[in-house]
Amino acid sequence: MTLFNLEGKTAIITGASRGIGEAIARQMADHGANVVVSSRKAAACDEVTNSINEKHPGKALTVECNIGAKDQLQNLADTAKAHFGQVDILVCNAAVNPYFGPSLDCPDDAFDKIMANNVKSNHWLSNMVLPGMIESKDGAIIIISSIGGIKGSAMLGTYGISKAADFQLARNIAVEHGSKNIRANTIAPGLIKTYFAQALWDNPDILEQSTATTPMRRIGMPDEIAGAAVFLASEAGAFMTGQQMVIDGGQTIA
Repeated sequence: MTLFNLEGKTAIITGASRGIGEAIARQMADHGANVVVSSRKAAACDEVTNSINEKHPGKALTVECNIGAKDQLQNLADTAKAHFGQVDILVCNAAVNPYFGPSLDCPDDAFDKIMANNVKSNHWLSNMVLPGMIESKDGAIIIISSIGGIKGSAMLGTYGISKAADFQLARNIAVEHGSKNIRANTIAPGLIKTYFAQALWDNPDILEQSTATTPMRRIGMPDEIAGAAVFLASEAGAFMTGQQMVIDGGQTIA
């Protein structure tokens, strides 16, 4: 347990009201961390926060935040620090994909929204928590990317570009701040059973088609991503930085 112990640490998790973000918040709290549960809707966050606090009193805090608004991101970082004293772990999980179709037809406003929410917001929020991590000479930044950032796509091209950029963002942070004992990594999930990917698993025929070329022949579960996040945030992952962890049931190697 010592290697994965997060006692005394505080984590901000964006997009934490459901899916992968919720699983990460719950698992990090189970491993001892204080967790700041954040998304656009405070009521949805409160359900997660209250559930965590019932199990681990005082460990969770809701902070409403639209990742596209810089002032709200700053409030998220400031509130987390004011309430828990410091921010040791940042999990950039929230993302958007307002357009599905050929890149040739992608509207400018959709392209801009995808890049702003999936890349620029992570850049902003990382820079907001990094000064505190530099001061304490300890920190872990985890960006939830996607295998969409590794493979080309005929229908999710812009989303894939944003997720590929997240790989580079983590590498840049790792190089720039590694000497201060700050690590930055990405997790690239494959198809996971979340609301975000519901269109790909809700229909049995589509699910079968989606998993047909995956060696494990099944969809992944949010906790199977959350476990990797705990690893990256803890002493178990202390020598890993600038890397991408692909967790996809083998889809990208088949």
